[in-house]
Amino acid sequence: MFHKILVPVDPQDVNFAAKAVEHAARFAKECNGTVRLIAVSPVLTGYVTEFLPSDFQKEVDREAEDKLDVLKNTALAVGGKAEVVIRLGSVYTEVVEEAKDWGADLIVVSSHQPKLTTYLIGSNAAQIVRHARCSVLVLRE
Repeated sequence: MFHKILVPVDPQDVNFAAKAVEHAARFAKECNGTVRLIAVSPVLTGYVTEFLPSDFQKEVDREAEDKLDVLKNTALAVGGKAEVVIRLGSVYTEVVEEAKDWGADLIVVSSHQPKLTTYLIGSNAAQIVRHARCSVLVLRE
């Protein structure tokens, strides 16, 4: 049923996505599918970039990929196939675009319990649910 499963991961808190990766890997194993872990790096523009080394973005992406590789190995241990992709932009926009571009059947996203500020401002998980063209499974803590 779910052959292409996308899992957003915050490289600064990879443990938060571990449960989502395990669930996604089980779905992938049952359906002979693939889990794709996605991390999104923010766009740094203007004044800030003048003070950063020229290879800063490449280094950030490399560190994110290294961290996601640990979760990728977790997914591979459960079964199925797994891969990693790094995109640049805002989290929910890039996750939704990656799901569309890749043809994802399911997005599995971890989410904190909602707070009042989440209702007023919105969270990445809420935005993904609202805008994704495929099914979204939200896992709470």
